[in-house]
Amino acid sequence: MRDDQPAYQGRPLPRPHDEVVDQGLGFDIGTLFDRRRALRFLGIGAAGVALTACGAGSTGSTTTTTSATTGEIPDETAGPYPGDGSNGPDVLAQSGIVRSDIRSSFGEFTGTAEGVPMTLELTVSDLANGGAAFAGVAVYVWHCTREGGYSMYSDGVEDQNFLRGVQIADADGRVRFTSVFPACYDGRWPHIHFEVYPDQASIADSSNAIATSQVALPQDVCQTVYQQSGYEDSVANLRKVSLSSDNVFGDDGGASQLATVTGDVTGGYTVSLAVRVDTRTTPSAGSGPGGTPPSR
Repeated sequence: MRDDQPAYQGRPLPRPHDEVVDQGLGFDIGTLFDRRRALRFLGIGAAGVALTACGAGSTGSTTTTTSATTGEIPDETAGPYPGDGSNGPDVLAQSGIVRSDIRSSFGEFTGTAEGVPMTLELTVSDLANGGAAFAGVAVYVWHCTREGGYSMYSDGVEDQNFLRGVQIADADGRVRFTSVFPACYDGRWPHIHFEVYPDQASIADSSNAIATSQVALPQDVCQTVYQQSGYEDSVANLRKVSLSSDNVFGDDGGASQLATVTGDVTGGYTVSLAVRVDTRTTPSAGSGPGGTPPSR
């Protein structure tokens, strides 16, 4: 390889004047294999890495899939805005938190979050029981608004508790939430937080969580959604971050947390992720860095 020949990860680019993503199938396959070898070396245990598309239309239907992985879903920080009582506000102590539609506030609060419709489906399995469906676990989900703020914390929505809710896993280990697509705020890749508890009674104490992690949202879908009204700030924020540079997903590029997404901006999107939990391991997640949602 000539000293002046453009390269990527030590490999010469067959199309030196084009972007890395436009180097052709052969180069892409080589990159994928290199990525898999790196993951095995790091002991992450991912069986595949998703190649995320970059193109996006404004209203077209999108189907983004990810390769299946094995092993427990990574423990991740709950961030500074969990609302689980670990740092002050505790939505889990409020009557009405067990609900499937989390778009509106409840209890003493009123208000509804706006944005592109999104259905979130998480399927929890029990690795300590041979990967069987983890029926009966309680899954607490929360995420930011279309504008990038977190209810109960951020300026302008501190008097709201929307975009937070708990569901109890059915016989298939599945929970489903109706919500809106979250923003990309400065410093973080677009994501959704969740905690898994042994049962509904356990949510009274955040230390009972048996898993804390995050769902990464695919780039192509985000680019499409962020062309819609209300998501203007997300366009620039998304350009400044990547899955590999993100302070949560960067260790493996979100290999086991990147959601499968189907749908479009008109009918809404369905975001799905398999959540493998191993109760034989000790949860290590807690509060930590989470970017800085904008003040509103």
